[in-house]
Amino acid sequence: MKRVPVPARLKKAVRTWFDSRYISIADHRQDIKDALWEVQTLRREMATLQQEVKRLQQEVERLRKARQPVIDKKKIDDTHRLAQETAKALDGVLQNEVLVWQAIDQLKDQLRDERRNERRDERGRAEEQPCA
Repeated sequence: MKRVPVPARLKKAVRTWFDSRYISIADHRQDIKDALWEVQTLRREMATLQQEVKRLQQEVERLRKARQPVIDKKKIDDTHRLAQETAKALDGVLQNEVLVWQAIDQLKDQLRDERRNERRDERGRAEEQPCA
């Protein structure tokens, strides 16, 4: 292998290029330490969350056992009957409301027709009277 004299500026440029592409050992060790610290923190958080999940599951199970719903067939039937009666009554109320509005519309039409007839009569009387 031969040694070739290389200008100092070229050596410096090559070293700078290598340094910018590669990380130093000290920086690499620090990155590993930081990553390890994050992994340990996440491990602790996961353990805490798992304990919380277990506690909540036990609480749900305890509440399920504590209150079993009592199904009262008579109460359900009574509620259904009342719902049906309410629906029928409400339907009747709505039908009556429609009838009321139809009657109001008919009265408006009759009143309008009567006013038209009165105006015609007044015009007719005015034409029959002589002007002085």
